[in-house]
Amino acid sequence: MPVYVYAIAPTSHPLHLDGMTGVGEPAEELSLVTEGDLAAVVSDAPEGLRAKRRDVLAHQEVLAGLQEQGGVLPLRFGALAPDTDAVRSALGERAGAYQERLAALDGCAEYHLKASCEEDVLLRDVLTESEDARRMNEEIRGGHGGQQLKMALGELVSAEVTARREALGSAVVSALRPLARELRMSDAAGDDFVSVSFLVERARQSAFLERHGEIAAEYGDEFSFRLHGPLPPYSFVEGE
Repeated sequence: MPVYVYAIAPTSHPLHLDGMTGVGEPAEELSLVTEGDLAAVVSDAPEGLRAKRRDVLAHQEVLAGLQEQGGVLPLRFGALAPDTDAVRSALGERAGAYQERLAALDGCAEYHLKASCEEDVLLRDVLTESEDARRMNEEIRGGHGGQQLKMALGELVSAEVTARREALGSAVVSALRPLARELRMSDAAGDDFVSVSFLVERARQSAFLERHGEIAAEYGDEFSFRLHGPLPPYSFVEGE
């Protein structure tokens, strides 16, 4: 029978499951699958499971309850295995990798940061600060240069905006990087110039949050900083 997998933990983890229930309606009972020094927290997999609010919250609550007791490798919502034998086999085959990541994530949480700035702000800055862009723009506004100059200006501005986005993202990451054990970059979308997850030790989380607040204040109201956390370290389950 298919099983739903919530997390992997060392068998030294307390793994108290009393009072905890899993996904499904009615909620499925949690159990353990063990192999060597590792255990997986699982339940039966409900038929037709989808990312409904109730089930997503149930998944998160299981992980929160486990992490209060000790470090685990959190699996993302929807992790399924054909049966408990398949789970046991995976624990045995990947024991070394799982144990390495458990050690790396011990005592840590994930913080995911997205930061954005509207393109109009960056365009304004380019036209203000780039001598070439300002000159070309003035010529066009004066009725000179024609279509070729407009195209050249568009290419210049686009390249400058891209360079500024990259520089902004690099500066923000560099400012927070010393307070994180690891980080994972992801593709920024829309007006975002950075999308990054930080793995932060419990002892450094207050300093991390304080530094984030300082950075947001330094950049000002034209920038939007959205920090989510502390989260289970989903982005760091796999090694670099």
